[in-house]
Amino acid sequence: MAHSLALLSPAREGAGKRALVTGLHGFTGHYVLAELAAAGYEVVGTAAPGHAHAMDGARTVEVDLTDRLALAAVVREVQPDVVVHLAAIAFVAHSDVEQIYKVNVVATRHLLEALATLEKKPCAVLLASSANIYGNSELEVLHEDAPPSPANDYAVSKLAMEYAARLWMDKLPIIMVRPFNYTGVGQAENFLLPKIVSHFRRKATDIELGNLHVWRDFSDVRVVAAAYRALLAAAPAGRVFNVSSGKAYSLGEALRMMEEIAGYQINVHVNPAFVRANEVVRLTGDNRRLAGVVGAIDPLPLEQTLRWMYEA
Repeated sequence: MAHSLALLSPAREGAGKRALVTGLHGFTGHYVLAELAAAGYEVVGTAAPGHAHAMDGARTVEVDLTDRLALAAVVREVQPDVVVHLAAIAFVAHSDVEQIYKVNVVATRHLLEALATLEKKPCAVLLASSANIYGNSELEVLHEDAPPSPANDYAVSKLAMEYAARLWMDKLPIIMVRPFNYTGVGQAENFLLPKIVSHFRRKATDIELGNLHVWRDFSDVRVVAAAYRALLAAAPAGRVFNVSSGKAYSLGEALRMMEEIAGYQINVHVNPAFVRANEVVRLTGDNRRLAGVVGAIDPLPLEQTLRWMYEA
């Protein structure tokens, strides 16, 4: 394809349409809002009760997504043309396992059930799954047909969500995305790269990390949000897409980039408490299927994303 994925597309394909974004107040939601607003959508977001705050360019509705009737009422009131389902417990080491399954599986099923009862169905429903479902694979680069092998409850919950969503594929135009690791300004510091960046920002001399011998395919959150917007416009119903840069970086490479940006070396200590038993060693995503639908993916270099985070 001649075109490539552009950040903040001027196409205005959302003019006159309403987008419902669950988890709008989360890290990814802020960037998805910027993309959808630039494309002309009227954006309505959901937030957990007590967690809403004013956001320019969007209206927020407080609702507990695990409350089936309350969520159905919100869906009927909003009458969305497109849906982006971001709400999830996304931290792999989250301590409340029951909550992981309630939010990531049960709430998704409630949402799909509510959307399927609408007289006027949305033209695209994008569900955010995760590349974590692949687990430890023998494949160097993971494509969408790679067998899933989830290695933690978060990954199991996301795979279960995908299977639950299949029950609604004949009733709703569902698009499934499996984002690989991504980062940017505003991501919580319990995630790896924001933790590293924050240590350098405060000129810390030492940092405690877990397994250093891991490789991750890191995307910039702005590219991920642009991919989601482009998929809503293309509406390839019933398909699954990796959202990835196609390049893996080791933790050591990320640390060296930050040392270059900050101008000093940090002392790294491996804390055994941070080493996960089922650590996924390498995650690199094949993004050709996505590029075939939205145009060439031009990932931002990780160094550029880290510098943005450091200077923010």
